[in-house]
Amino acid sequence: MPRNWMNEIRCATAVAVLLVGGMTLDAQVRVAAGLVEGATSADGKVEIFKGIPYAAPPVGDLRWKEPRTVADWEGTKKAAEFGPRCMQGRIYDDMVFRDAGPNEDCLYLNVRAPKVKGDAKLPVMVWIYGGGFQAGATSEPRQDGERLAHKGVIVVSMNYRLGIFGFFSHPDLTAESTHFASGNYGLLDQAAALKWVHQNIAAFGGDPNKVTIFGESAGSFAVSALMASPLSKEFVHAAIGESGAFFGKTLGATRLAESQKKDAVFAEQMGMRSIKELRAVDAQRLLDAVLKNKEESRFSANIDGYFMPADAYEIYSKGRQAHIPLLAGWNRDEGNYHGFFGDQPVNKENYAAKMRTRFGESVAEAMKLFPEDSEEQIKSSAGFLAGADFISYGTWKWIETHLKTGGAPVFRYEFEQAPPGGDGNDGDKAGVFAYHSAEIEFVFGMLDSKKGMAWRPEDYKVSELMQTYWTNFAKTGNPNGAGVPQWEQYEKNTFQVMHLGAHPQAAADKHRAQFEFLDKTSTKAN
Repeated sequence: MPRNWMNEIRCATAVAVLLVGGMTLDAQVRVAAGLVEGATSADGKVEIFKGIPYAAPPVGDLRWKEPRTVADWEGTKKAAEFGPRCMQGRIYDDMVFRDAGPNEDCLYLNVRAPKVKGDAKLPVMVWIYGGGFQAGATSEPRQDGERLAHKGVIVVSMNYRLGIFGFFSHPDLTAESTHFASGNYGLLDQAAALKWVHQNIAAFGGDPNKVTIFGESAGSFAVSALMASPLSKEFVHAAIGESGAFFGKTLGATRLAESQKKDAVFAEQMGMRSIKELRAVDAQRLLDAVLKNKEESRFSANIDGYFMPADAYEIYSKGRQAHIPLLAGWNRDEGNYHGFFGDQPVNKENYAAKMRTRFGESVAEAMKLFPEDSEEQIKSSAGFLAGADFISYGTWKWIETHLKTGGAPVFRYEFEQAPPGGDGNDGDKAGVFAYHSAEIEFVFGMLDSKKGMAWRPEDYKVSELMQTYWTNFAKTGNPNGAGVPQWEQYEKNTFQVMHLGAHPQAAADKHRAQFEFLDKTSTKAN
């Protein structure tokens, strides 16, 4: 049968009825590799396909290789359960999974599509989870895309290789590569998933020429990289970044030579003399060896000359990234003063000493921008600096650089809706901190997936607002629309920021002077 059927065949006929989690397994779609059968949501409005393979299992000789095309299958593949999450340890306590467990065979994606007739050409949103490139999976309840799909978009999410399986580089791997590159396998997985979307999403009613990528934390770093990579940027038409970019200190991409040198030390510690031996090691044994030594567990992206041909800032500063609309920002409390002071007491003496060490000859200017007139002010200034080091400065630099060279609209936000305490009795912690990752449940409309939280009416209001903004942006490249407060574009001279909270409003950036100072004093070569 000719391959052009993948953009022509869309069937949702009732076949053998199978109940899966209260939903009927009755939705069929033919993709490039064969027929998949998913479920219909309880209200009959969304078709849900889980665990569709988008690349060949990266096992055996395919460990630490670029993802390969998935083999065709005979008959109908049931797409009712999440595929296994990629190999990882228990790193983040807030991650809850609904899959069967970790496995090296993990390159699966999920599609949630409004049930429509004919050639709908719906906008597509491709989600990339966070977790420091060490953990995460599409099966987390808080990032379930069904409610977003109810707003008229198709939501796709993919698993991608993590840690040593996704970002291990080695001179021997580089030598065997036709591109003379190694590492970045997790990012290559994401690029392969985007190519799969481009080739197959029309069969689900989607428009392959209207794809928005969005991600949080490491997922946002990935968004900034996918916009820059020559392997993926043509498949992306808009982007949303939530807290992170390859422009700051956190998860910074190193040069390939440096990455290879560091990772080769791990191989030596394993007593392995060749890549062949390392590929033969059981996946769990390999992961256990990594987790025993946390210093060696932070395998991360590198500038490999292939997926990442240069440093992200260099690519963006030269305008070589995708020239597409960008919506990006971060949470108000990405860091806190504990991260600045460590074990030291919070007082003026320790604050001044740390500021002198950090800013040297520029300390007088720094103290004006990050004042210390009271203990609360010290905590506020220290928390801002900790958050900037962690996430916000890098995200700001990404936004600023794309604004200058991207040739497309930019929208910036600050998420300020602090989640409530677990039982309403958490003292000064409840409803105070809009911490890192706090926005995920709001974006997906999945507040109720987080059990034991005393959610308030204003939380649901903010969640509904963010779902509308995010899906509006996917549809038009602009978050604005009927029934939502006006979100002003982030432009030179006005620099408007949308504050997402119980009282949403756009206002001029009040921290611009601080970020410009941090940019000026940054040790990162710009």
